[in-house]
Amino acid sequence: MAVAGCTLCIKYMLFLLNFIFWLAGGVILGLALWLRHDSKTSNLLILKFEQEQAPGTFYISVYILIAVGAIMMLVGFLGCYGAIQESQCLLGTFFFFLVILFACEVAAAIWGFMNRDTISKELINFYDSAYIKAVDVTSTSKDSAIKVLDVFHTTLDCCGKGGENTLFQEVSKTLCPRKTAPTTEGFQENQNCHDKITILFSEKLHLIGLAALVVAVIMVFEMIFTMVLCCGIRNSPVY
Repeated sequence: MAVAGCTLCIKYMLFLLNFIFWLAGGVILGLALWLRHDSKTSNLLILKFEQEQAPGTFYISVYILIAVGAIMMLVGFLGCYGAIQESQCLLGTFFFFLVILFACEVAAAIWGFMNRDTISKELINFYDSAYIKAVDVTSTSKDSAIKVLDVFHTTLDCCGKGGENTLFQEVSKTLCPRKTAPTTEGFQENQNCHDKITILFSEKLHLIGLAALVVAVIMVFEMIFTMVLCCGIRNSPVY
């Protein structure tokens, strides 16, 4: 069976979109693996303090991206092959998986929107718990807390929570050996660790959101073209 006219054009447009979709799956898979092994995030999220692991909510979205990227590559290949072979069965299977992927992406986007501030807040709370122990001279966990803070300060090139009190300024040389002593104006606001943590994860979540938006647009066009091509194949009189 062979299609002709406008349906033939749709066939090759669908093939091209599926090829782009397959490439996008590879890009998303690579992006997710980079986010998983990025030194800044991985150095912070592997930390432990007083038997408490640093919150790993961020990795949930990363693992979802890894799964989505791998599935997109598989589904994209299926769509390319189905379009070239003009197989209604393959195109129907492709459409089914595409709808599932689209639904999962919408669900992940809703989850990400609802938890957009949770990731940074959880890590800020983890930082603060170590911060409190580090400035407490009577704490038995002082040394381990200082080691945890050192990872934050070195990785993010930051120091403190912002608006530091006198006690922190007195021990800042111990907690922030790479930092100069505070000036009469105090610490610069854009160098405190609360802001740096928020910026770090905001940038990465925006990157994930942009990738998801591009893929969602491609998916919508692919679903439309797949339905048109299936109808064209079914109604084609050419054998």
